[in-house]
Amino acid sequence: MPERSIIKVINLKKHYKDVKAVDGVSFDVKKGEIFGFLGPNGAGKTTTIKMLVTLLRPTSGTAKIVGKDIQRNSDDVRNNIGIVFQEPALDEKLTGRENLDFHARMYGMKKEQRQKRIKEVIKLVDLEEKANVLVKKYSGGMKRRLEIARGLMHFPKVLFLDEPTIGLDPQTRRSIWKYIKTLNEREKITIFLTTHYMEEADYLCNRVAIIDQGKILVSGIPSKLKAKIGKDVINVECTNADVFYSAFKKFRWVDTIKLHDSTVTIGAKNIEKRLPQIIKFAEKNKVKVNSIDIRKPTLEDIFIYYTGRKMRDGEGNNSPTIRGRFMHR
Repeated sequence: MPERSIIKVINLKKHYKDVKAVDGVSFDVKKGEIFGFLGPNGAGKTTTIKMLVTLLRPTSGTAKIVGKDIQRNSDDVRNNIGIVFQEPALDEKLTGRENLDFHARMYGMKKEQRQKRIKEVIKLVDLEEKANVLVKKYSGGMKRRLEIARGLMHFPKVLFLDEPTIGLDPQTRRSIWKYIKTLNEREKITIFLTTHYMEEADYLCNRVAIIDQGKILVSGIPSKLKAKIGKDVINVECTNADVFYSAFKKFRWVDTIKLHDSTVTIGAKNIEKRLPQIIKFAEKNKVKVNSIDIRKPTLEDIFIYYTGRKMRDGEGNNSPTIRGRFMHR
C-alpha cells in the first residue's frame, strides 16, 4: 500500500460554546486504504466528516485532502471527493438512472461521459435491472447502493461514507460491505468510513481510529489493537472488585488489566487455564463472582478499555468511572 497520505488532519477542532464536538483530532489516511472512524453516536464522527468535506468551518486546526487545504482550497477538495451521508438524499420521484444523471450534470460531466459512467457504477453496485425503476420502489439496501454509486459518478479520489449501513438489517448490511470492498479494489479509491458497528469496522477497515467525546482514544490496524489486550479476554463481575484487581495486576501472566466499577477485565494468553486460580482466589478472599465471560478480544474490548463502557452506551451520561490503569508488558 502506498505510504503517501491522501488525508492529513492536524489538531482539528469544532466547538459550540461549551460543547467540544471535536476536540483536537489528528490522523492521516493512506492512499487506497479503507480507514474507519469508530465511535458511539455523538462521539464527533459526523462533525469531523462535515469539516473535511467543507460543510463546516473548523474552530481551529488544519486538514488537507489530496494536498488541498479544506478551507483555502475548498472547491478543489469538493472536486476530489464523494460523499454518502447518513440521511438519504435521493429524489424518489426519479429513477435510479435519472438520479445519477442529475448528479453528473451538477459536476459538469458531458453526455457521453455521463452515460458511460452511469453504466459502470450501476453495474458495480448490482442495480442494472433496477436502473429505470422509480427510487420510491427501492428497498433500503438498494437506496444505499444507489447513493454509493452516485458518490462515485465524478471519479472522486476519496469517498466518505457516514454510517453507510445504519438502519439496515444484518443481511443487507453484509451485502453493502461486499460492495464497499469491491469498489475499493476495482476503483482504487480511498474510503473514509464512520461507523458504530464493531464488526463493520473489523471486516472492512485497514486501519481504524476510535473516537469518543470528540477525542481520538487510539488508532491502528484492528488486529494489532486487539493484540494489545492479549490473546484472550476475561471479564469477571464480582463484589470487592478492587481487591480482585489489586491482587491480579501483580501476576506476570496478566498482559492487561483494568477495573470498571464491579467488573475486572483481564487480557492474557490461554486465560482459560487460569480459571481455577481465579475461582480459588475468590473463595479464599470472600469475593462473590456473579459472572465470568471469556472470549477472543474485539474492538468492543478496546473501546471498553479506554472508556469503561460499551459502545452502545456512548450517548449516556451515567458512564461508570474508570479506576486503575491500562497496563501492557
